Amino acid sequence: MSFDLVLFGGTGDLAWRKLLPALFQAFRHGTLPAGGRIIAIARDDHSDEQYRSLIRSRFEEVDLAKRPSAEEFERFAGLLHYLRLDASKPEDFERLARTVKERNADVAVVYLAVGPALFAPVCEQLAAHGLNTANTRIVLEKPLGHDLESNRAINETVRGAFGENQIFRIDHYLGKPSVQNLFALRFGNALFEPLWRRDTIASIEITIAEDLGVEKRGAFYDTTGALRDMVQNHALQLLCAIAMEPPINAHADAIRDEKLKVLRSLKAWTPPDLQQHVVRGQYAAGTIDGEHVPGYRDERGVDPQSTTETFVALRAEIASWRWAGVPFYIRTGKRLAGRDAHIVVNFRQTPHAIFNTPAGAANRLMISLQPRDGLQLHLLAQGQENRRNGHTLSPVHLDLDFDRRFGSERVGAYERLLLDVIDGRLNLFVRSDEQEEAWRWVEPILEWWANDENGPRPYAAGTWGPSASSAMIARDGYCWSEEL
Repeated sequence: MSFDLVLFGGTGDLAWRKLLPALFQAFRHGTLPAGGRIIAIARDDHSDEQYRSLIRSRFEEVDLAKRPSAEEFERFAGLLHYLRLDASKPEDFERLARTVKERNADVAVVYLAVGPALFAPVCEQLAAHGLNTANTRIVLEKPLGHDLESNRAINETVRGAFGENQIFRIDHYLGKPSVQNLFALRFGNALFEPLWRRDTIASIEITIAEDLGVEKRGAFYDTTGALRDMVQNHALQLLCAIAMEPPINAHADAIRDEKLKVLRSLKAWTPPDLQQHVVRGQYAAGTIDGEHVPGYRDERGVDPQSTTETFVALRAEIASWRWAGVPFYIRTGKRLAGRDAHIVVNFRQTPHAIFNTPAGAANRLMISLQPRDGLQLHLLAQGQENRRNGHTLSPVHLDLDFDRRFGSERVGAYERLLLDVIDGRLNLFVRSDEQEEAWRWVEPILEWWANDENGPRPYAAGTWGPSASSAMIARDGYCWSEEL
């Protein structure tokens, strides 16, 4: 199958750090369809050879295991082409149209690795120049808007040029092998499904922690914040994967219908809930790996008086028979104590205790998403140290390390998603009604913060966020996983 992948933002950070290395890995693995062509689009003035040299130098900065050898890059470079285009000039799209139509590939993928302000004008010009045929697929990177209204406006414009089945709204968390294993755990095994409900589950924690700051993205991040950047998309998609009902089949719309039901079932916010169950923070100066790091307001591109949040913790509930009364705790932030993403399913205590157990010990399932990928099932058992007292149990755990088991076979998130776009598989992409429901749920938080004069709570870089986050979860009698 021949394909053209037209990459708007071809000289940008996302292109050289994520997209082109992912395409190279697919090329290296032999999974990228033969007969492909990658056309990078940007405003800079480069020839094909100059662009290839630029990408070759950029590849020196990616992980060693993902770097091509000289021979590998020479073969991969044959796929790379460059076209100078200014998205504000309609005449430039005429050159792109000629380039794509002359070859008439089986599939044309247009990837918009650019700011959301360009989504609408680019799609309008693609349609005006006949680049929205039935074999065209459009890929949209987040953020799709900054609130519900702007999200709807973008989606309406894009749908004016492309059908919903041609629009691939990418959330790279859904492409992670660990998230694929979450779906497999739930719907490919009979072990946990009878336990996956309010009768046996006490609470669920979702943590997405980063030890990095905003780095070179200060100006962008200062207009976005953690709620828009992480909660509205990544965290809520993880929540849907945990809480959704089993779909009737593995088709894209069957899966997305069930995720939509979860988002529509999220308990609406009230002023008391917002006050007690939402914590926002902003990192101050601190220490990461023994090195002093600046506070958020001292980062390049950030307003010195900024009230943008770099940390969010919240308590959500799902109003359904399966999950009524089970709290879902979501936490994400920058400059935290480590890079760690995981889901913890805390099971209820036994109804009648006949053994002595350590304080706080309980059954729980930890699903590790990064930096490692695996499952830990925490149980209680009688250990050798308790041989004199048969009524005392100790914590033990079963540890399944998927990286070790499938290491050489692992496929990165962007590699998986790009191949799915080329093949036309929508299962791991977000539908517009999902996005709207997610925005509808987070908007009351944004409105509350806009009128809150207190601003975000400061926390030292290298910690787990403001103490109010621990206080919030402690009110229900629980704690975050690192506090056990």
